[in-house]
Amino acid sequence: MEILHRRRRASVEEIRDELPDASSPSSVRKLLEIMIDRGLLARENDGTRFLYFPAITPEAASRSALKGLVRTFFNDSPGTAIAALLDMERGPLSDEEYRRLSEWLKRSREHGDKR
Repeated sequence: MEILHRRRRASVEEIRDELPDASSPSSVRKLLEIMIDRGLLARENDGTRFLYFPAITPEAASRSALKGLVRTFFNDSPGTAIAALLDMERGPLSDEEYRRLSEWLKRSREHGDKR
């Protein structure tokens, strides 16, 4: 997704050129097809090849990926995922991070706001 958001459009070979351990073209095509089925990407004909491009914004792609991560590794519990993130050894939260998280948690509890 990052490659396509940066390039805007790319062929399978162009995508493979930027992947550190690129799979075969058919494997990359299969992953792109899965992302198309999930509404993340779209494609268009460009002569004898397809060009792939993002169908959603980077922010929406991030949310989609995060939802999958929370569902898969944290039993669909955002609270458990947040606790795991805060438990990472990187030092204390900055005052700004603490304020933003506190506001989000308060708003989420009061209004069910998931933004």
